[in-house]
Order: sequence, then C-alpha cells, then structure tokens
Amino acid sequence: MAKANPFAGYDAGDNYCELFGPADAKAPIGNSNPLAKRLSKYNIRTLNQRNSAAERELHNLGITFTVYSDAGAIDRILPFDPIPRRITKADWSKIDRGCIQRVTALNAFLTDIYGKQQIIKDKIIPRALVTGNKNFRKEMMGVKLPHNTYTHISGVDLIRDEGGNFLVLEDNCRSPSGVSYVIENRHLMMRSFPDLMEGVKIEPVSNYGQRLRETLHETAPSRVQNPRIVLLTPGVFNSAYFEHVFLAREMGVPLVEGRDLIVDEEDRVFMKTISGLERVHMIYRRIDDEFLDPEVFRKDSMLGVPGIMRSLKAGKVSIANAVGAGVADDKAVYAYMPRIIKYYLDEEAILDNVQTYICREKDDLAYVLDHLEELVVKPVGESGGYGIVVGPKASKAEIAGARRAIKKNPKNYIAQPMIQLSVSPTLTKNGLRARHVDLRPFVLTGKESWVLPGGLTRVAMREGSIIVNSSQGGGSKDTWVLR
Repeated sequence: MAKANPFAGYDAGDNYCELFGPADAKAPIGNSNPLAKRLSKYNIRTLNQRNSAAERELHNLGITFTVYSDAGAIDRILPFDPIPRRITKADWSKIDRGCIQRVTALNAFLTDIYGKQQIIKDKIIPRALVTGNKNFRKEMMGVKLPHNTYTHISGVDLIRDEGGNFLVLEDNCRSPSGVSYVIENRHLMMRSFPDLMEGVKIEPVSNYGQRLRETLHETAPSRVQNPRIVLLTPGVFNSAYFEHVFLAREMGVPLVEGRDLIVDEEDRVFMKTISGLERVHMIYRRIDDEFLDPEVFRKDSMLGVPGIMRSLKAGKVSIANAVGAGVADDKAVYAYMPRIIKYYLDEEAILDNVQTYICREKDDLAYVLDHLEELVVKPVGESGGYGIVVGPKASKAEIAGARRAIKKNPKNYIAQPMIQLSVSPTLTKNGLRARHVDLRPFVLTGKESWVLPGGLTRVAMREGSIIVNSSQGGGSKDTWVLR
C-alpha cells in the first residue's frame, strides 16, 4: 500500500509558513524544499510513534514544568513537536544583530536609570514610567556593576508576520526561562530522528552552558581570578526547577537555596559545604527581587539570603540578572524601545516592535477603547500569557470586562493590533497541520553579547490559537539555524 504523504491536507492559509515561505509561494506536495522532501518520506504512524517515545523520555528524565493553576495536573512535560522549525542563515544574521543591538540598548537604559537618569531629564521617556514601575528598585541607585551589565541573560520574544518580517513582541530581562528546552529538544531530535538530521548542517546549541559560565565569570567582581559561581533556586516546588538543575549541571556549578548561603560581617557571601564555608563571588539567581534579601525587601521571605544586597553594594558579589532589571521588560517600557535604541546607540532598530498603544497616554487610550474588538490587550505586569484578551476572538463579555479593567487602571495596559503569527508544520493525529509559532532567542552579555543560535520555538498546539505559552497549553520544537 502506498505511503500517505504527511503533508496531505496541509494548509497554512494566509499565514507565512516557516517551511514553505509566503502564502502565495507554498506548494507542499512535491515541493523542492529539502526538509519537506525528507519529512515526506515518513508516514504519520511512524512520526507519532517516535514522538510518543520522545515524550516518554521527557517524562522519565523529569523534564517538566509546573502549572500552579491546575490542581489536577501540576507537573507536566512541555509538549514536544518533532517537526523542526528552520531559519535561514540570512534570517538568523538579522535576528542576531537585532537582538544584540536591543540588549545593548537595554543595558545602557538600566545603567542610566539607576545612575544619572539622563533619558528622563531629556524627556525621552516619562519619569513615572520608570520610578513608578513595580520593578524599579531605588536600592540600586548608584550601584556600579561590572561592564555595566544588568541583564546578563535576556530573552527576546519574536514573531514573524504575514509578510515574513520578524518583529519583537516583548523583552525578558529578569529570569527568562526555556533555554533548557532548546538544548533538550536538540538532544531528543538527535536520538529520535537521526535520519532526518543526517547531513544537515545546523548551528550547534550544546555549548550554551560553557558560554553562560564564561559570561558569569566576566561579570564577577573585578580582581577575582577564579570566581566561585552558584545558581540560586527557590527550590524543588518552583515551576522551572528542572531548568535550574539542568543549567547548574551544564555549567558545572553548585545549585543552592537561600539557606545554603550566608553573608558575614565583612559583607562577603559564603556557601555552606561539608568541608566548611566557601567564598561565593557570582550568584545566578532564579528568585524574584522581592524574595532575594529579607533585610531589604520582603521581611517574611524564606527563599533569599539576608545581607546579600549589602554584599552587592560593597562590590563583593555579583548577581545575575541584576536586581531591578525587570524595569526593562515592562510592556509599557517596551513601547519606547525604538526611542531608547536611538537615544543610546544613535541607530534605528534592526528589529521593529509590534505597533503598541500605551493606555496611560490619552490619545492611545481613546483609540484602544474605540477598537477593542480589533486589538490584543495585555496587562503590563503579567507574563505567561495571563490576562491577555484577544479582541478578534473574544466574546462580548470578555470585551466588556477588558473595557472596565482598562478604564479602572489604564496605566496597567497596552494594546497591539492582532498579528497573524507565522505557522510551522506541526504533528497532529491527522497529519502535519499548520500551527502558530513564536521564537525566543537567548542573549548572554558580559564584556560583549552572544546569541544562542536558534532559541526556543514555542508552538500553539491548539488549532487556531495564537497563545504559545506553556502555561496556556503551548509546546515547543527544535529550531534549526542552517549554516
């Protein structure tokens, strides 16, 4: 019996397809695309069998995340899709340059707002947007950091529109997660689909741990020859605990909790070991600011380290990402990023923003309230896809609720036109079908910046959905940057 082509019935509609290109250029059946040709050799049963084996492996390895809102199924694997998303060398070159430009500007911005605040004095950005931001930490004013690096590990969320243009959706400068899936997805592909990868020249991702360690070495306190690095985790109940374990192992550094560290009378940080106390110079923390130091922030925090801010200010320890870096990934600050890039770098943005309406501004607020049915509304302080209202797909009740919320607290919201995210062939029980995707490249910044080739491709597993977040049912797939 003839083997059914897995692309039979594939239709990307009016969306840009990551495999076949613009809507008017697609020809899945018999297409000359080399990856499509390779995929066409598989039948759906084989693809599903191999994918089931890969997902069992994820579960057995404990590669899970936590959904706190779902009492019935707290620990889950991130759904894995075995159909890779490819990025050409030319596209990656623009992404690479654009991400480095953006993170360079973000670090300059953070250095400025915790220093002279010249960008505020020059009226490029409103003072209230910075000092009124819930992530602004006055305790960081005047603190000098090695290489002026505030966001050592950044995640830049990108989408591709109908015309094939990459746009920045948001910046992640606090503790961007997901890089462990980038590396594990590649390992899964190498084990489960070696025949699909054979002979394909793809940029590697397995050196991320080494590059991360080098970045943290570079940004440790000056004059320290061999800085001791630790990764500080809230503990086993954190949603990204697997990633904390993974990254500590990849870097070859201790994984510690707050109770494992102490600060002495000379403001030095030490780690408790069975051999005694060992000096710590660099802390890659995965704990939010407010829980980091009960002497300064939340007094009831059991997760942090009393005195760690004293040590930071004394220049005896470095913290990545820096306390207060969250100002830079605020969704309202995001709207000013083209101006921020121009102000600090005197350059136009290589990667454009999605057009954004800031509800704190009178004219933008009026437009948003008049066009709610056409816009995507986002609360500025949320992440993980929570609180988003997609106007074109929302019910009348949801629109009315969004209107009430915006009127009550306009400063808490932005709105954007609905962009038809690009799609990528994704494995379903009915064959390969188009599902919307985004991309999160990871940028490491020490003396200079480096972008991990590829990043995390998240995929909306539900048909028609544009919400790719894992907490909202999204999955992930391997990202191939072609050499």
